Amino acid sequence: MLVRGVGSRDISEIEKVSINKVLSVLVRSNHKIKPKQSPDDKLEVEELGTYVGNKKNKVWLIYAYHRSRGEIVAYIWGKGNLKTARKLRDKLLSMGIAFDTVCTDAWGSFISVFKQDNHIIGKADTKGIEGNNCRLRHRIRRAFRKTCCFSKILFNHLKAFDLAFFYINYGYV
Repeated sequence: MLVRGVGSRDISEIEKVSINKVLSVLVRSNHKIKPKQSPDDKLEVEELGTYVGNKKNKVWLIYAYHRSRGEIVAYIWGKGNLKTARKLRDKLLSMGIAFDTVCTDAWGSFISVFKQDNHIIGKADTKGIEGNNCRLRHRIRRAFRKTCCFSKILFNHLKAFDLAFFYINYGYV
């Protein structure tokens, strides 16, 4: 239910279990994505800002998306800066993911990190990942822009997104 827009407190109420039980199931979940590989990969890379605790504690998700497969390939959490963008590129390379083209918006960190790759800048080539951002905001209450539903603990926040990414890639949890 968590990946379908239902918050943890709502799940507790619907299932008639304690909030601690819902959160313990979330914490124990161990869903990891393993991307498929094809020789002509065109990846879209985007950043998505969320927060933990309060709106001053911003946490940035930077991730790579394969539009034709509708798959989240890799992601990294951190600050919205050059270092985090580099970590994503390094993660893609360390996972052995080859990509012919990288499409991003005009964010300065992406321009610096992907300059040696075949890098396309512009909104026309990032429609898939922008749509996925919208889907994430609809599916995960913690990612809504204006919400009273938010994570108090960073670990729970990351686990909720792990579940959502697994669900997006494989269709089940």
